Amino acid sequence: MIMLCRKEDVRLMYDMGLDALRLSISWSRLIPSGRGPVNSKGLRFYKNLIQELKTHGIEPHVTLHHNDLPQALEDEYGGWINRKIIGDFTAFADVCFKEFGNAVKFWSTINEPNIVAWVGYDLGSGPPSHCSPPFGMVNCSKGNSSTEPYIALHNMLLAHASTARLYKQKYKASQNGFVGIACFAFWMVPFTSSEEDEMATQRAKDFLLGWILHTLVFGDYPNVMRRIVGKRLPNFSEEESYLVKDSSDFLGLVHYTTMYTADLYPRQGDYASDMHASIIRMFFLHGIFWVLEGLLEYIKQNYGNPPIYILENGLSLNIPTNHQSSLNDVGRVEYLHSYIAAVLNSVRNGSETRGYFQWSFMDLFELMEPNYTYGLYYVNFSDPERKRSPALWYSCFLNGTTNCSQELSASSSPGLFFCSVKQN
Repeated sequence: MIMLCRKEDVRLMYDMGLDALRLSISWSRLIPSGRGPVNSKGLRFYKNLIQELKTHGIEPHVTLHHNDLPQALEDEYGGWINRKIIGDFTAFADVCFKEFGNAVKFWSTINEPNIVAWVGYDLGSGPPSHCSPPFGMVNCSKGNSSTEPYIALHNMLLAHASTARLYKQKYKASQNGFVGIACFAFWMVPFTSSEEDEMATQRAKDFLLGWILHTLVFGDYPNVMRRIVGKRLPNFSEEESYLVKDSSDFLGLVHYTTMYTADLYPRQGDYASDMHASIIRMFFLHGIFWVLEGLLEYIKQNYGNPPIYILENGLSLNIPTNHQSSLNDVGRVEYLHSYIAAVLNSVRNGSETRGYFQWSFMDLFELMEPNYTYGLYYVNFSDPERKRSPALWYSCFLNGTTNCSQELSASSSPGLFFCSVKQN
């Protein structure tokens, strides 16, 4: 998430014309030990930031967990692989609702639980770096790639549902806000036209998307996951199934690109191999916008057409070496044009997509891609003051002018479009 610490950052947003910003609240900054006393400095920081956004007419969309679990809870009981986390996370959310809820109307509980489980507890390449031989992309020192991804996501879904119930029972009537969850969702297409690859593509969709969406809509995991994973896949009690089902007021999507999927010889092992599909990256598909239309149509047809906010979408580029090179950003402009058009087409075709957030407002440190940036504002990382250089193309888009091509050819700079229809 973007960590903003200066009023000038909010002023940049206001000058750009933003009407909403997605940000996260660091659990460790607010409650350093994971439970117990609230850090007054952290509380003041977020209150000041949210108030500054509201003063400038910018709606905060707040994520409660974005890869920043308090280390104390990881050390004490293993974090997301222990059911104790459900109560601690709900208590943390309670503090946030109480302290910020009068100013915040949109809450996402957990960012990309499917990626946290896959990357953090199977591949081991993300926090908390759990995996087990022969699986994993790092030297595995602890974990179980065959079971922990499923346990971690199971507890994340229960923590989400518990938090949503808390909000509805304690805060909904007075604050009138909405609680959702953010799902990572690249689109998938068959590598060949063979029946095997088409079936593999559907399995991959069930394992990546259905793992969360099917459970939120129907109260249990997809049948194909039950069949393949078997006893390694946790069960919901009747009460838990009822709690999870329909626990989200909206669905947040994190989408960047599309992958090929090919059939893989069935073998049991870790989460990645359980789907019996090979995921093949298509580097050239960054700008083929119809894939987002396909994703939104799939969700509409299979999961009841829920309200959707696209919480991340953007193009990564090599870190520019200087301010002038940061302005030569035609690729990002074309990407945004295409994907925003896809959102508009999907809305016209009946998708309940209500908002779009570009990732990211300014350059920041990317955990998985440290040599790349997504920002609309260039940040000089070699400058101790982190001087910003403004995006230019956005004004044409936001103001609805018709000379975008002229602006682009003149400035070749990045820009942003945010569209939203507020929930009633």
